[in-house]
Amino acid sequence: MTRTKEPCQAFVARVAPGILIPWLVLQSVNGVRAQELVASSNAPPQAIALNSETNRVQRWNFHAQNTDVVQYHPAFHADYSGPNSLANDEETKETVSVDLMGGVRAWEGAGLYLDALTWQGFGFSKTLGIEGFPNGEAFRAGTTDPNFTLARVFLRQVIGLGGEQETIEDDALQLADKQDVRRVTITLGKFSVKDIFDNNAYANDPRTQFMNWSLMANGAFDYSADSIGFTHGFAVELNQPQWALRYGIFQVPKVSNGMAHDWHLLKAWQMPAELERRWTVKDHPGTVRLLAYVMQAHMGSFQDAIDSPVRPADIVATEKYRTKYGFGLNVEQEVVKDVGLFSRLGWNNDRTEPWAFNDVGYTGSGGVSVKGEPWRRPNDTLGAAFVISGISRVHQEFLEDGGTGILAGDSNLSYGLEKVVETYYDFQVWKTIHAALDFQFVDDPAYNRDRGPVEVLGGRLHWEF
Repeated sequence: MTRTKEPCQAFVARVAPGILIPWLVLQSVNGVRAQELVASSNAPPQAIALNSETNRVQRWNFHAQNTDVVQYHPAFHADYSGPNSLANDEETKETVSVDLMGGVRAWEGAGLYLDALTWQGFGFSKTLGIEGFPNGEAFRAGTTDPNFTLARVFLRQVIGLGGEQETIEDDALQLADKQDVRRVTITLGKFSVKDIFDNNAYANDPRTQFMNWSLMANGAFDYSADSIGFTHGFAVELNQPQWALRYGIFQVPKVSNGMAHDWHLLKAWQMPAELERRWTVKDHPGTVRLLAYVMQAHMGSFQDAIDSPVRPADIVATEKYRTKYGFGLNVEQEVVKDVGLFSRLGWNNDRTEPWAFNDVGYTGSGGVSVKGEPWRRPNDTLGAAFVISGISRVHQEFLEDGGTGILAGDSNLSYGLEKVVETYYDFQVWKTIHAALDFQFVDDPAYNRDRGPVEVLGGRLHWEF
């Protein structure tokens, strides 16, 4: 279903609260901080020195962010459409998100963190029809009116192992601290698997970097999450000067891409593990991450759905507890100052129903990110990247028989690899306010040569403190 363009006044009425509320909070917090600064300036010199020493361990913090995205695609060619198809007439959609995030020191080495998320809006065609979906801020759980959830509530415990220390800066969901480089970090509660695994310095956050789903994460990593990207779990990380090792265990959704979690904890879970190696080449940092995961969930079988006489193929009727596994490679390297290259490769066994992220069986991506120092805009970023994704033969046959997945399902299929190119320019408007222009080109959307190509024009406004 195509959503008509809204009048400008209606859009402003929906977006303005997302900007105004955090701004008012910022003014309030700045007022408190100003009072604290005045009070400390009246203290004796010895007290000021003592305070600056103890402030290395931050007791609490507060951060907020607001991101507004508008995207448009013109009409494109399509021989046919199905239940999960991207609408082939023109669409304009917008999304708004607001996060209020805070942390408090629980005890030595431990912090308790909370993220209150409000979101509104839809992706194209209710977030369907493209595997590398163009808007990382668009959830399958889209909403006309603003919706609210506690996206993250978790405890992080850091256990120092002695030796050299490093300064951890104050940030969203991170208290400023001095920590041993050699340390164990334990995270327990509700958060995103992507908070811990498959991070990348140049392609990780759709609020400030590339906006495509398959560039903010490895497309073949079916990482456990509800419809808006979060789950309950436990993760532990061992960090050393040049490497890190991570492991986690997480709940999975009760149904494919659903909001409810499966509480049959011995039957339904996901376990990712990641080995990270860091280096420098002539003072230019680089990192490689090797990812493996295994999950068990109440998933259907492509082959069983194909073998059934029911058409269109019904994978839900074949569901039982099954196992899925996959691997990923994630590389980033600064080649010269302010210029970085990145790439991801991913594969999963692709025999069972996609469960949490998308319908990708294997993928490869790569790109470049350039900071604006050469043209005297050091806080601007120019990025360009590509993604190629595909699926197994049995998955193709399932879609040919009319089956549907998380994002794919055109009632038929003339198979081709889905290819995405994205380029963006993010520029600093004022201090922590950024705007971006974005263009994406999608060939063979949802693996279908009978539909597309699709051009996507987008704009983004992001504000944080």
